[in-house]
Amino acid sequence: MSEKIYLGASLEKSIPILSKNMIIPFIMVAILFPLWGFANDVTNPLVKAFKDIFLISNTQSSMVQFAFYLGYGIMAIPAAIFIRNFSYKAGILLGLILYAIGAILFIPASITMEFNFFLAALCIITCGLALLETTANPYILSMGHKETATQRLNLAQAFNPIGSLTGMFVASTYILNKLQVEEFRAAERSAHPEYAEMLPTVVDGKLTAALQHFSATNPVEHQAMQAADLITVRGPYVAIAIVVTLLFVLFLFSKLPNTMSHDHPLTKKELKETFKRLFQNKQYLEGVVAQAFYVGAQIMCWTFIIHYGMTVVGLTAAQAQNYNIIAMAIFLLNRFICTFILSYIRPGKMLMLLACGAITFTFGAIFLDGMIGLYSLIGVSACMSLMFPTIYGIALQDMGDDASLASAGLVMAIVGGALMPPLQAYLIDSSPIIVSIPSVQTSFMMPLICFVVIAVFGYRVNSIHQPLINKCQ
Repeated sequence: MSEKIYLGASLEKSIPILSKNMIIPFIMVAILFPLWGFANDVTNPLVKAFKDIFLISNTQSSMVQFAFYLGYGIMAIPAAIFIRNFSYKAGILLGLILYAIGAILFIPASITMEFNFFLAALCIITCGLALLETTANPYILSMGHKETATQRLNLAQAFNPIGSLTGMFVASTYILNKLQVEEFRAAERSAHPEYAEMLPTVVDGKLTAALQHFSATNPVEHQAMQAADLITVRGPYVAIAIVVTLLFVLFLFSKLPNTMSHDHPLTKKELKETFKRLFQNKQYLEGVVAQAFYVGAQIMCWTFIIHYGMTVVGLTAAQAQNYNIIAMAIFLLNRFICTFILSYIRPGKMLMLLACGAITFTFGAIFLDGMIGLYSLIGVSACMSLMFPTIYGIALQDMGDDASLASAGLVMAIVGGALMPPLQAYLIDSSPIIVSIPSVQTSFMMPLICFVVIAVFGYRVNSIHQPLINKCQ
């Protein structure tokens, strides 16, 4: 037993999460998890940044999230087939290549100053991320006993917020704080002391109008400001391209254990039979739906917290992003706490309780004003901390070699992050759902609906699916 690592007990008996021979492979694969956390959260603030840089609407700027998460929908299934026909290592290497290519494309995008070029680069990045996630999640699940698979994935996923926090810090310090468009907005505030007496939503509209007037009356100066800001935006992406390239070299020359039981490529017949089994698995299908709604909720809460802080509270973009960092820190801390609690509470029940907490905090963000509403929005992150890996682990329970294709469905569900933010952005641009409440606040009805769906899934897993599985066993 001295060669085992115990990070918690299962519900019935103490089972090792990792054996000694899997420690190094686990660490290597876990290193990948911060990569998509960084990409996600250095990109989220670009929705607001690009809105001001390119002078477009919230709906148009939300295409950043659409393009970013579209890559998951495009690549997830091809990624799973590629991994099944080759290996987990091959999936990691190809994912890192695509990630690096997409990041380095920010250089020509910033030179041409084309918004659509940035969207294409982001989509290529997430094609790489889809490969990495489709590979890393089932690989981690396969590195030990099935009874501890969800705990093992939660442990690996705990490294993801480290990348997210880094991405948020970089976005706040090296992007939002350096943008000339933010300096313009600050100068306008200083020039109009009467803005201090106005509602933040009114002030935000006046600052946007002033920026549009500046672009019309001083086109050359405005274009120079745009060029400088786009160079600022590209910096972190060039840096991450270098890091990802170095990781590619590390994995290329490393030996990773093959935990797949098959020894032949996937045939068309096997592919058809696998899909048939997946479509007959209600717990899995509901898990895919729940994952789509979760990712949509997460991206909406973390993207539009900047809009919330600026228009409801009156913060600058950098100040609002700092509260996003606080939310992520709480998310990270609570993930470790909840991973421990998961040793004593079944995953379905834990998911249901967390979703109910998120529903309560989202109501606060909608109906409470000022900083109290912002704090409520931050509180949602505490409840989201364990949702993604818990849904993932529940959906892939007892999948065996079907896990790679099943994982692809769950990764493809991340496309919820492409579809839902534009809907919330449209609600922000539209008249408020509740007349007396600003549209930014009422737009959080979207993530509220998502958390209701997740709560229902958690209830069904705990009360219907798991009892049925246990009875059959």
